[in-house]
Amino acid sequence: MRTVRRALLVLFLAGALTGAPAGAPPAPGLSAGTAGATERPGPGTHERTLTMDGVWERDYLLHVPPGRAGRRPLVIALHGGLNDMRYMRESTGLDAVADANGFLVAYPDGFMRTWNAGGCCWFARMAGIDDVAFLDRLIDTLAGQGLADPRRIYLTGFSNGGGMAYRYACERARRVAAVGVVSGSLAVRCAPDAPVRVIAFHGTADFSVPYDGGGNQDWNNKDPFPPVSAVMDFWRSVGGLAPLDRITLETARTTCRTTGRGRTGAEVELCTVREGGHEWPGGQGADPELRASPLIWRFFSDHARNG
Repeated sequence: MRTVRRALLVLFLAGALTGAPAGAPPAPGLSAGTAGATERPGPGTHERTLTMDGVWERDYLLHVPPGRAGRRPLVIALHGGLNDMRYMRESTGLDAVADANGFLVAYPDGFMRTWNAGGCCWFARMAGIDDVAFLDRLIDTLAGQGLADPRRIYLTGFSNGGGMAYRYACERARRVAAVGVVSGSLAVRCAPDAPVRVIAFHGTADFSVPYDGGGNQDWNNKDPFPPVSAVMDFWRSVGGLAPLDRITLETARTTCRTTGRGRTGAEVELCTVREGGHEWPGGQGADPELRASPLIWRFFSDHARNG
């Protein structure tokens, strides 16, 4: 395993050294910055960099909505495996929802386009990347700069990014106010030390992360994914919640059901998309009948972290 990790890190460094030259300008429509910048970023999308362990640089996009200054809710949006921060931004439409509702969105890049969500996925898992520590650092940075409200930190993610959102909620249940997962699964054993508020979206025709369980968590990890119902039951048990028997949304192809809010303030909601595939509802190329991003924010906006 050490040999594999060393080889992956060499490949990563080689890619970094042969990539964009030092001082290359940011992509069109983006401004550049560093995590330690003291100047408050204005409205728009900014490309920023965090340094981990004094060596590794991790990039993220920070979208700041127009309006008043001050601490705002923060949504961290985690891309799927082999995607990147730019694709996550373009495919979800979260910027528009943020502008309409006044919250920040951070789109971080995973290690070699993957996240270490436990049993999945690929390079980040094999290299032993500590993505929980990376997300801790990202939150600390944005809260420390007076940008993010520590009581309103939310994670959302697609596929591998959704699994990473679940993992962070497992290990940092008292730090995250709620998570929203699309086409993702819980790929790690954990025991959260507090209830977690969860909204999930999953298509019944998802062959990458099957709705009824199965498939392979990773190309070199043949463990099957658990059924979506088992993941929801796990979060219900953590929160001591009722069954998912109250319908909040019904369309031709989608049914959303919630447990309702429990005594601790926790809640679990599942939106099942009949014949839906491995996609972000309402995103690029997806059926526009259901738009996940506004519904995720609706759920988030109802929940702040206790304490």
